[in-house]
Amino acid sequence: MDKIKLLQTRRRDLLSAGKAVREEINELIDKDSFVEFSSFSFSESDFYGEKAEGEGVITGFATIDDSPYYIVAQNAAVLSGGVSKANCEKICKCLEQAEKNGTPVIYMLSTLGVRIGEGVNVLEGLAQLILQVSRLKDSVTQYLIVNGEVYGQISLLAGLCDFTFFIDKKSYLATTSPLVITAAAGQNVSKDGVAGADALKKSGLVTFKVKNLAEAKQKIIALEGVLSYAVEDCDDLNSSLPELNKKADGKALLGIFDKGSAIELGEGYAQKVKCYLARIGGIAVASVIFDDADGVKLCPCAAEKLKDFASLACAYSLPFITFVNTLGIKESPEVENSRIIKTLGDFVRALDNMTSAKISIVYGKAIGLGYTLFAAKSMGYDFTYAFANAEIGLFDGAQGAEIELAKGKDYDAQKLAEKYSSEHSDPINAAKGGYIDDIIEPAFVRQYLIASLQMLVK
Repeated sequence: MDKIKLLQTRRRDLLSAGKAVREEINELIDKDSFVEFSSFSFSESDFYGEKAEGEGVITGFATIDDSPYYIVAQNAAVLSGGVSKANCEKICKCLEQAEKNGTPVIYMLSTLGVRIGEGVNVLEGLAQLILQVSRLKDSVTQYLIVNGEVYGQISLLAGLCDFTFFIDKKSYLATTSPLVITAAAGQNVSKDGVAGADALKKSGLVTFKVKNLAEAKQKIIALEGVLSYAVEDCDDLNSSLPELNKKADGKALLGIFDKGSAIELGEGYAQKVKCYLARIGGIAVASVIFDDADGVKLCPCAAEKLKDFASLACAYSLPFITFVNTLGIKESPEVENSRIIKTLGDFVRALDNMTSAKISIVYGKAIGLGYTLFAAKSMGYDFTYAFANAEIGLFDGAQGAEIELAKGKDYDAQKLAEKYSSEHSDPINAAKGGYIDDIIEPAFVRQYLIASLQMLVK
């Protein structure tokens, strides 16, 4: 038997079975940089009566913008990307190398679920894989690209990875196939309606919605640039932002970040709470902007977004910068009967666990819990600044004071309004107690932040 010819035949079959997914890998990586692991592994499927070439998953390492990554790409052309125990073990072998070398991982998932006929074996494999991915969290950065339809238990990886990408008109993710959901619900449920990025906007699973793999690649490069910890040179250290003196809102505040450095996470949900990875004066930061003209009132989705983002900042030791304009929790029975209080408790724990700098800028309103959680010195903020026209207090203006302080009493509404407005909502009142480090002119906030970060960041 000519072993060389046999090898060539086997390689030809293998490359044929994985042609499409290898082309997709090449879209993501530097040219000719991919080195594959365990390419000739395969198992026999008694149920399907055919071989699972490469176990239906391609693993290896490559570079993107000259930085190394481990790649895990499911091959939908092999048994519909069906998950098996051998498939999970092959992925875990790759993840062991990633952990050993401290190298980021990119998952490209496309599977209609587990392979029928494997029984409990595949469940053991999935348990092994899910636990391995969990153990890698906060150790190496994990990116997940939903590269087709992803159904079944492997969808749990989206809840464990740091960043998840959905490709427009291609990506679908659910714990159960839409066909099964349709049968259970007794009504027709489209995959767009249950598993698409827009359908999952409240889940917190969609970090980015991108047009294609090329856009995902650019996002990964930008994210790695921020997460690399390296302080970059910045020539624009003393610039002012005079437009903030006229109007301070979420759009204008973006000028505080180094030009072109801001990356918004989870843009599609809880849109009044904007979370950015960016640089200020060359220093990488995690920043929250509460963006609403009247002040943000927190709902359960907003609380989840804050908690997840604070946990990310904590894991990567990024300075945490908060631009505050919030009135605390939204008043509604639905919100009260949610997990918002427990979620905000988790946010506080993430904040307390941070070893990096924490800076708060009250640019709008910091009312009640909005002050306590996001601006209070006693919450651990190293610096708290306030714009000259900010409002800080127990209540949102005199009307709130009237409701709380004058119930059932005779009072002069005008006098109460004037007294509360002048004595209690002016930031100078908080500054008198030593709780505000400085009341600043909005135009110079970038300079204050750069100076503070340069002193706090080691």
